[in-house]
Amino acid sequence: MYTIKEIYYTLQGEGAHTGRPAIFLRFSGCNLWSGREKDRHKAICKFCDTDFRGTNGERGGKYTAIEIAEHILDLWPDDEDIHPYVVCTGGEPLLQLDAELCVTLHKKQIEIAIETNGTLPVPDNIDWVCMSPKANTKIVVQNGNEIKIVFPQAGIDPSSFKDWDFQHFFIQPMDGPSLASNIEDCIQYCTQHPQWKVSVQTHKLLKIP
Repeated sequence: MYTIKEIYYTLQGEGAHTGRPAIFLRFSGCNLWSGREKDRHKAICKFCDTDFRGTNGERGGKYTAIEIAEHILDLWPDDEDIHPYVVCTGGEPLLQLDAELCVTLHKKQIEIAIETNGTLPVPDNIDWVCMSPKANTKIVVQNGNEIKIVFPQAGIDPSSFKDWDFQHFFIQPMDGPSLASNIEDCIQYCTQHPQWKVSVQTHKLLKIP
């Protein structure tokens, strides 16, 4: 059984697939923060803006692999030419996402993407890997499709990752009270280091989930 916070259909708001229709499969739990506000001060990742606790979100619950696949197929539009695209996220999805679930989804012709903090190994049969490193962690995912660094982030220097095996290199302005200045910092960094591109949280601009 997999503990799921929510499953919903929207547009990918960040990174290389910005604007792409996607079903978000949000796993409950994370290894860098409990998700409780009272614990934020001692979390490894203190700037998280996501509610990943429990199962009380849209279509949340505890499911088998085939039940998850059925939810995804139920949400996806009836278009035989475009296979479902699911983004596995959290929290940290790799606390639960395993080969069994991946095999089940692939049997249903569901394309699998993952958004991970990079501290746990990724199953071999993931179609798209987005790794977003956090400071003060041991990062074991050193290759994939895109790396996305929340910026500026104390303890994380994008130049440390410039030779890692990723196709796309993004920095994303940290949300919060300093968002405007963080956007300026990202623009300045990317113009000075053209290997990197700015990722904007367009779902917040569009006011969609």
